[in-house]
Amino acid sequence: MPPLVYLVRRGVKEAMEAGAKVLILDMNTNGGRVDSTMEILDILAKFPGKKVTYVNNTAYSAGAFISVATEEIYMAPESVIGAAAPIMMSPGGTGVQEMPGTMEVKMTSALAARVRAYAQKYGHNPRVVNAMINKQTELVLDGEVLNEKGQILTLTNREAEKKYGDPPRPLLSAGTVATLDDLIARLGYQPGEVRRVEPLGAERLATWLTALNSLWLLLGIAGIYLEFKTPGFGLPGIVGVTAFALYFFGSYLAGLAGLEWAALFLVGLLLVILELFLWPGTVVLGLTGATLMLITLVMAMVDLYPGMPPIPTLPQLRLPLRDLGVAIVGAAVLIAALLRWLPKTPVYSVLVSQSASGVSSVQSRESALQQQIGWEGVALTPLHPGGKAQFGDTLLDVTTQGELIEAGARVRILRHNLGTAVVEEVRSAGPSRA
Repeated sequence: MPPLVYLVRRGVKEAMEAGAKVLILDMNTNGGRVDSTMEILDILAKFPGKKVTYVNNTAYSAGAFISVATEEIYMAPESVIGAAAPIMMSPGGTGVQEMPGTMEVKMTSALAARVRAYAQKYGHNPRVVNAMINKQTELVLDGEVLNEKGQILTLTNREAEKKYGDPPRPLLSAGTVATLDDLIARLGYQPGEVRRVEPLGAERLATWLTALNSLWLLLGIAGIYLEFKTPGFGLPGIVGVTAFALYFFGSYLAGLAGLEWAALFLVGLLLVILELFLWPGTVVLGLTGATLMLITLVMAMVDLYPGMPPIPTLPQLRLPLRDLGVAIVGAAVLIAALLRWLPKTPVYSVLVSQSASGVSSVQSRESALQQQIGWEGVALTPLHPGGKAQFGDTLLDVTTQGELIEAGARVRILRHNLGTAVVEEVRSAGPSRA
């Protein structure tokens, strides 16, 4: 299941960072999902050192697939390996459904070919592996029928280590060892050289966190945007920050990336804040910050491995870019709807920090904003399109309708957009009102 994928990914990356020479899989499983199994196989292939499986009781189905994708297989006493034919679970995973004939043939053929490729790569007998997957395979070695046609091969530890052929070679297992520590000693390593990778207990949480990536991004983008458009710090900011935190935390639990991308995202957000509130109109700060935020949102879901090129490939970018694209479109629709309807609803009073706005009710605030329409003043900073303008004794955050207005130009308030004055340039001077 996906939680085990996250554990294996984290373990492989830790091993690569530590420069480990051997990676041992402590295997005890009745099988699992094909998609998760394929992910685990791809992750294990990234490890440059020697890979060893220790069948610590059971390696059925997916466990057999993964075992074959390592250079050596060792087994505990009374352990078993095999029974790897694909099955289809009923909805909810409560039982087994009969697989349609054509689907069974296609899936069995595809899986068998994939696992035979690993067997050939790591020196295991492809015929043995095929007999574990395809029930139409008869396996005969040295005149002994090991698997009859119509059956699926499953081996005990003694059967798997029995030797056949000329020269004699073990059927599948390199030997039986009583414990994992005995295996480590047999491989020539000391206990002090071992680092064990254990579950964090939060891998299951990562399963649904990462499944909702598009939602976290949508809420994060919309929340932060609305927070910039409303006075003070209110509910939109809390929602936005929380959503982005869940996005980066899910990526961390899934073993995709460390928290360094979350830190860089905060740097980008800080640059945008500096652009909007301290040095409006500088452009460079805001553009740099926004670019950094977009890069970190993508890279947080890119599966990079130690020692490999830091620039992701297109296949690695496909899923993060899809999630970000869906989120941007969804956030644009949500923001457009909120900009039009939110100020007219009682919810607006919850979203806006009243202590920051200086008014005690939505009605009084709306009345104050309506009185500002038509005010004329002077742009104190370049409006590209946001910035500050002075209207008599009142200093306001303003934005244009898209045009660029230089500092010193006269401007007039047309309307308000979630508390921010929307202005246009006044070509002929007139009296200012405040």
